[in-house]
Amino acid sequence: MGGTVVALTMGGNKNKPAAKQDKGTMTGPAGEIKPAAKDEKKGKPQQRQKLAVVIEEPVGMKAIAGMRAITIQSVAKVANVKISVANSFIKSLEARGLVKKVGGYSGHRVYEKVKQ
Repeated sequence: MGGTVVALTMGGNKNKPAAKQDKGTMTGPAGEIKPAAKDEKKGKPQQRQKLAVVIEEPVGMKAIAGMRAITIQSVAKVANVKISVANSFIKSLEARGLVKKVGGYSGHRVYEKVKQ
């Protein structure tokens, strides 16, 4: 009897691990191999600008004038600034004694205006 042996394997082709793959080439939409792009933009490295945004005291005091419970999130929303800016504003008011901490936990502090 002349039989043929057929080897069947279960599953598909295994993908190579990331460390074994060729990192110097990329494939395009039609499957052609393109060399990896190295620094297509040449020139000066872009420098980051440091933006300093602060809440001025009259604007900030007007924002918290009607609030019974002052939170960092509510001040940021009313004054239309970031949470970090509102946090530094409230910390400065607390240091000067204009507001005091009355509750809260884990970064969600609740403040109230000090009666003068």
